[in-house]
Amino acid sequence: MPRLTDYQSYADAQAHFSAEKLWELFDGDRERLNIAHECVDRHADSGRDALIVAHADGTDEVITYRELAEDSSRFAHYLEQRGIQRGQRVAIMLDPSRAFYTAMFGVIKRGAIAVPLFTLFGPDGIRLRVDDCQPALIVTNAGKQPVAAAVTQVPALVYDDAFHASLQGLPPRYAVQTRADDLAVFQYTSGTTRELPDAVKHTHRALVTLTVAALYGTGLRPGDRFFCPSSPAWGHGLWHGTLAPLGMGLTVGAYSGRFHPERLLQALSKHRFTNMSAAATHYRMMKNCGRAGDYAYCFDKLSFTGEPIDDDTADFVRRTFGLEVCSMYGTTEIGVVLASYPGAPDFPVKRGSLGKPVPGTRIEVHDAEGRPCPPGATGQLMVLRKGEWIPTKDLGRVDEDGYYYHAGRADDVIISAGWTMSAVEIENAILLHPDVLEAAAIGVPDEVRGQVVKAFVVTGRAPGEPFVQEIQELVRSKLSQHEYPRHVAFVPELPKTPAGKVHRKVLREREAAAATAAH
Repeated sequence: MPRLTDYQSYADAQAHFSAEKLWELFDGDRERLNIAHECVDRHADSGRDALIVAHADGTDEVITYRELAEDSSRFAHYLEQRGIQRGQRVAIMLDPSRAFYTAMFGVIKRGAIAVPLFTLFGPDGIRLRVDDCQPALIVTNAGKQPVAAAVTQVPALVYDDAFHASLQGLPPRYAVQTRADDLAVFQYTSGTTRELPDAVKHTHRALVTLTVAALYGTGLRPGDRFFCPSSPAWGHGLWHGTLAPLGMGLTVGAYSGRFHPERLLQALSKHRFTNMSAAATHYRMMKNCGRAGDYAYCFDKLSFTGEPIDDDTADFVRRTFGLEVCSMYGTTEIGVVLASYPGAPDFPVKRGSLGKPVPGTRIEVHDAEGRPCPPGATGQLMVLRKGEWIPTKDLGRVDEDGYYYHAGRADDVIISAGWTMSAVEIENAILLHPDVLEAAAIGVPDEVRGQVVKAFVVTGRAPGEPFVQEIQELVRSKLSQHEYPRHVAFVPELPKTPAGKVHRKVLREREAAAATAAH
């Protein structure tokens, strides 16, 4: 009996897909399921490498499925001995490493809830998330432990070499006892229009649903060697870059540390990866570094997410890797809903498009009154879930051939280098500066990152570069190292709505007009 992983074409995807067939790819069922078992333990006897972590310093960390199965079981025993109960949250603030994956899968085996936290968060970013999820423990390293201790009383475990060695005396097997509907992961979105980013709460069965995106968004198939440079603290890096490929027993590559495009290129070539999903910015940075032609590659599938890829970068990908890069679109809350079916021989990739709906998904473009828009008309992208139309908060359109296109955000969220940032959160951080009277933040076009943050500041102080740097460092220290205004303009006043709210749309229109006039 063929399985979904046996099919390659777009026609087969449409003809043979069913939700029931997804469950055939796993050991568990609708009642009993554990992500760590499906992603790690059941592949322990395969003899394969589970993970190859390319560190920024040039070293590689190779972890076999057997090692990960045994070490994560030992960590689950450690948690049990420490008194961590099923359903309690455990925050994990580590870069991709043996420690990160051991801790995450150990937490999930224990039946607790893993909460990955981005390692570049400043004190406010950590405090907001810790206060929200109320973890029983924070797993981190010696460098981040003082930052966590400064904003929370939650006990911290420093996972270093000495701690890892201490685990070796614990049993290498752990009996998992979770239901498919038990919570497994809290995933925080990287930005929102609220002060506190939303925690998307995933159950163990989410792994099964995720496989739709794995099959058709990233084109995963048995035998692939898959790489994703996105951080597992975010949805793309964790679900699409880690859990989905491990669930299929593949060898998975990850990037750890400060991003250097040539280091990524070297790892892709050295370890002969055949499939990669990355943010559009990763491809732009590979192009701009000028060293991509120095290496040989083995790719047969490439995909991207985060924001559209410009034609120049798409041309670079085609020249360098011999492939068209395929779009994958979704959100942390709803998952991947549009894709360009990497590896499908009968699916022409249309540059600039988001692709077509993945099997089992219905998506439409609606106008302001909730009516379907005709082809070519712009409206909000809506996804049908359990009989209800769910807004994506993105604008888009569909063409006569059924391909969808992105037309911007429906709210004031800024997407930069794949990160989703809140204009309000950035503005609030800027306003903490004693010399700032008013502030507004918008996204402006950038050749490398797609968008970057530009802040407009009203102040009584004389403007200048030192003032700009003070604002930038303040925001980085309060939010995150990547979440700050790269451009700051000092203005006498901000445009306002009749209700007195900052009118960001006017600022965006002014910037667009200025850019047009400059050309």
